[in-house]
Amino acid sequence: MPNNIQLFKNYIDLLDTVYKQASLTAILDSDTSLLQMTANGKEFLIPKMEMDGLGEYSRQTGYPVGSVTLDFETKKPNFDRARVFQVDKMDNIETAKIAFGRLASEFIRTKAVPEIDATRFAAYCAKGTPVVSATLATGEDWIKAVSDAVAKMDEAEVPTEGRILYITPTGLRAIQDLDTTKSREVLTSFAAIVKVPQARFYTAIKSLSGGTGEEKGGFEKATAGKDLNFQIVHPSALMQIAKDIVNKIVDPDENQDGDWWKFFFHLYGINEVYENKKSGIYSHSKA
Repeated sequence: MPNNIQLFKNYIDLLDTVYKQASLTAILDSDTSLLQMTANGKEFLIPKMEMDGLGEYSRQTGYPVGSVTLDFETKKPNFDRARVFQVDKMDNIETAKIAFGRLASEFIRTKAVPEIDATRFAAYCAKGTPVVSATLATGEDWIKAVSDAVAKMDEAEVPTEGRILYITPTGLRAIQDLDTTKSREVLTSFAAIVKVPQARFYTAIKSLSGGTGEEKGGFEKATAGKDLNFQIVHPSALMQIAKDIVNKIVDPDENQDGDWWKFFFHLYGINEVYENKKSGIYSHSKA
């Protein structure tokens, strides 16, 4: 039996690049150098560090002894989605590779990435500081709301460097059109500003199963969800990991269901906010 994964490996390896280029939240992905997986490969071992603060220096005893501990907390993926695609038999393997490359790239860009982004924004609404809701009708309203958010994060001692502003195109344009010293000052305080289409920017979403009645799969705004206006994130507040796997490919000669290729996609990951860093997430929604 041929190793079909190896035949398509070059195209599979490119999917991570497609994800990073298309996803609005990929810049928040965590450093995985300390990340471990459990023996069964189904759960993440998340590093947690604790350390003592400063103590009094004594001329008799010198430095007070402190401790630093590094533990690993087991976490199951809170994003775990999959889909199998069927593609008609091709004239040759090279044609099949090209077809797979186009299919996989388009799927990642137009289906997987919008859902991954929407899932993360909603998760961080639930796990960060309580969502603030208000109607923002003018540019002045928008700049005041963002300025208030910055002040709240400053008071909570969230690092000023590295903050990322996710905001709707409408909101960003309203602020930019003010073209005042204050509006420019607020916007330049962020390490990055990312425009987010409203279609993936909600306080809560519903993931569709892909089964009966929800065959199309994907996601939709939850009944209790609200449209987000903006979300400010400091990456240090998050543990965000994404893994996309094409873990099985069945060629037409092996496929007992019909004369076509079958490609199995599995995307999973974890989107968590550290308990002691919730202040690093500030979300603002429509009223």
